[in-house]
Amino acid sequence: MNFLKKKNYYKFYLVFFILISLLLLFFIKPVNSSEKNITYMQILQKPNDLELNLKYAQQQGKMGNFKQTISTLERLNMLYPENIEIKLYLLSVLVQADSPQKAGTIIEEMKLRRDLSAEDLETLREIEEELKDREPSLWRLTADLSLGAVQTDNVNSVSKTRTKYESGSVVGFNSAKHDRTLAGGFGLSASRPIGELSSFLINFSHTASDQYQETDDDYDSYGLTMAVDTEVGNQSLSPYLMLSKTDYETDADSFSIMYGLGGFFSVGERNSFSYGYSFADSKGNHNSSDTTADETNSIGHSFSLGHDFLVNEIISTSFGLGYSDSDAKVDAGNDYETYDVSFRLNFAYPWAYISVGNAYSFNDYKKEDSSVNSSLLRSDVTNTFDVMLTKAVGDIFPTLDPNRTLFINFGYDKVISEANIQNYDYISDSFSMSFNKSVNLN
Repeated sequence: MNFLKKKNYYKFYLVFFILISLLLLFFIKPVNSSEKNITYMQILQKPNDLELNLKYAQQQGKMGNFKQTISTLERLNMLYPENIEIKLYLLSVLVQADSPQKAGTIIEEMKLRRDLSAEDLETLREIEEELKDREPSLWRLTADLSLGAVQTDNVNSVSKTRTKYESGSVVGFNSAKHDRTLAGGFGLSASRPIGELSSFLINFSHTASDQYQETDDDYDSYGLTMAVDTEVGNQSLSPYLMLSKTDYETDADSFSIMYGLGGFFSVGERNSFSYGYSFADSKGNHNSSDTTADETNSIGHSFSLGHDFLVNEIISTSFGLGYSDSDAKVDAGNDYETYDVSFRLNFAYPWAYISVGNAYSFNDYKKEDSSVNSSLLRSDVTNTFDVMLTKAVGDIFPTLDPNRTLFINFGYDKVISEANIQNYDYISDSFSMSFNKSVNLN
């Protein structure tokens, strides 16, 4: 099979697969429409609805979101202090979330009651025994799996004119534009509480990327993240450390270490704000094909601000600002400042989640790159538009995915780069499809 036939074959296969998947998603109705996800906005609108809030708590519990489950049940427990079912349900979740102090307080309160049935007392005794037998430092383990494909019409960011500067001279691009990428990922997370207001998280991840034509760009990446999530007043703070390593097929490998701090707080019921700072130290590692990899070494600082707004039970918005500064050891291509602004509309429909976003990056370089053009200081603006659709497979096949932890994702990205150097003046369109699943291991 020659090159053109291969390219057409894979394009046909990808398009066919997407069309079949879309038919399954939109023309096959869920078996039970009563199992639709309940949104947080619905809870805000009906905070005293016992049945609705219990279903929401059950939904969040199945997804492993114990903070939301506990918060909902604690509020219901205050609204309905005589409801024994709520208290027992709350106790069972507290045991799963390894919160022995809160569970112990509720158990002692319930022991003073005189209206408990024999069955209630037996359940209470079993929960108490489980707390005694359980180690106080229980780790919660979660695995995340992903697999996807991306079809791109300009994988190498070939300029609009298909020409580029090379050491001051204009030459043509000879690299491929169209390409298909297959990528798979695996993540393993472990978390444990530290007191009642904090928790510790450690995550390991691995991603493998395989391109059909540009095999030199194939890589394996590894990441290790350690973070502490703690509540300080009305804010949630998360200091973290990230280590990452990327092994390329032929290009120089790289290693980076990042320190950072993220913060989050809410104002009212519909507004939430986030902020963050990070410091990164990146190094290139020598290999047989690149003996000057250390020239790409750089350090960088990044700042970010974000705002999320709940418009109604369906629509929410996200707005973000960012600034980053990278200082390279030698390579002028890694010596620049970037200003980011982004806006996103999110639609949480019962049948699917849709997100539409637009982001601008303004890049100002500090040094001329002699390998490109020593007389021009690079400056460019990158406009990225994207659309993403996510649907739980369990909405279509409840028996296959009863807890709705398997998702199918469709995406489209358009990148328009406007630059004063023609090398970086390009347009790119990408279509993607992927599956991801989260599994609780204990």
